[in-house]
Amino acid sequence: MTLYDCRTEAGRAAGLAAAAATIRAGGLVVLPTDTVYGISADAFDPAAVRALLAAKGRGRAMPPPVLVGEPEQLAKLAPAAPPVAHALADRYWPGGLTIVVPHAPELTWDIGDTGGTVGVRMPADEITLELLRQTGPLATSSANRTGVAPAATAAGARDQLGDAVATYLEAGASTGGVASTVLDLASSPPRLIRAGAVPAAELRGLLPDLTDSVSAS
Repeated sequence: MTLYDCRTEAGRAAGLAAAAATIRAGGLVVLPTDTVYGISADAFDPAAVRALLAAKGRGRAMPPPVLVGEPEQLAKLAPAAPPVAHALADRYWPGGLTIVVPHAPELTWDIGDTGGTVGVRMPADEITLELLRQTGPLATSSANRTGVAPAATAAGARDQLGDAVATYLEAGASTGGVASTVLDLASSPPRLIRAGAVPAAELRGLLPDLTDSVSAS
């Protein structure tokens, strides 16, 4: 378990190199995002995703969303996503909106009991985007034990997750402090699964038939 201070040039370079190596080796990384800190694993490594869920203390019934480094990856992961998904990505990515869409059935991954869907987000954080460009899509959830408040720093995440995570990338206190809004476009009508960084009122302006439901972070 190593924490890298990415607020310095040397620390950022060393941290990104270590994080990329950790992901390739099937390990877990805590990283900054524009909302709260996240815990990440290679989305295409089932054992790593299982380790992520175990670190958080949750089961397969709560699969993690997937972070991408560019909007174009939405079409690769979810070619059947409705046009409104791409319109929302164009408007809110990079940013605090997670879009749940049907994933491509041929994807060789197992991120939990997804029912054939995946939540996808592109974060507005340069450190994490640089890592995503090296690793590809990362299964990512908030960096906390389930039922405990998400960590605002990598050091805070380390206090909760400890040795379950190999590499921590510290970038200071998260500026967002609020988890992403989660919008389910695989349902008809679309559902607001979790209120968050993007106001629900804005989404209702684009999706007048949007309904609400409740989810744990």
